[in-house]
Amino acid sequence: MSSLSFPRIASHAEARALLEIPEETLHGYARAAGHACSGTELDLCSIINVKSGGCTEDCAYCAQSARHQTDSKVYPLVDKDRVTTACLSSRAVGAGRFCIVTSGRGIRERELGRLSDMVSAVSETGLLPCATLGLSSAADLVRLKEAGLHRYHHNLETSEHFFGTVCTTHSYRERVETVARAKSSGLSVCSGGIFGMGETWKDRIDLAFALRDLDVDSVPINFLVPVPGTRMASRPLLDRKEALRIVALFRLVLPEKEIRICGGRNVVFPRDPETLLSVGANGFLIGNYLTTLGRDPEDDMAMIREGGYRVRRHVP
Repeated sequence: MSSLSFPRIASHAEARALLEIPEETLHGYARAAGHACSGTELDLCSIINVKSGGCTEDCAYCAQSARHQTDSKVYPLVDKDRVTTACLSSRAVGAGRFCIVTSGRGIRERELGRLSDMVSAVSETGLLPCATLGLSSAADLVRLKEAGLHRYHHNLETSEHFFGTVCTTHSYRERVETVARAKSSGLSVCSGGIFGMGETWKDRIDLAFALRDLDVDSVPINFLVPVPGTRMASRPLLDRKEALRIVALFRLVLPEKEIRICGGRNVVFPRDPETLLSVGANGFLIGNYLTTLGRDPEDDMAMIREGGYRVRRHVP
């Protein structure tokens, strides 16, 4: 068998069968698929929370929901200069993409101009501009693309079946439609989920195939970090071995896509984050997250160098 051989997963049944094979074999398949996708090249991104808290939605995991009593900060849109400063810091530590993130259901018309200016500011620093702005209309997405937006990020979070357990104030279909509109607008799309919320393996497989059907470009894998005050505060941390199987599963169902490890990485993998590279991950969110701290970017860069990997460079 070639060192780059791995099974091509065509059905839900074949995906379920992956969960029955020995861990070492599964990891080997996923590692081969990851190398076939991008070799030793990794894609790094960073984010800034440009508007925090006060969200009207009831997502059970979210520290920024106004329905939860958390210590999350609440503030309106920040100045463009703050975005530029954050971009320059992120570029200095190796990020190639930079994402502006707002809390809330979606884009407010009165904020669209300032958000477009932020997108332009990101591009001017030499980073690829990304945005996470909630449920968005086609017109808003086109305007952001005209301002220089390269990629829109909007997670499906979980399967359609499990979504009602996570959120009741908007529908799974609305999320799918936002992803489809972003693609139709000519934007690259980043969409994934959060794992450890109580979903089953069937839910995980359903999500993987939903993302494959939508043909997204990047799939962020987030591990739930239970936040006091949210409805998921009592959820246990995801087991490390289970987390690795999740990454391997998504790599094999989506062999040609970026599998990007994001929230919860430093909590579920506090001592051996490089293990994620051995199951096909080829992208990372570096720096801090929205409401929780991440790993030191210098530690991540050392991990990348020592593992024989290199950082992808982008031209905006």
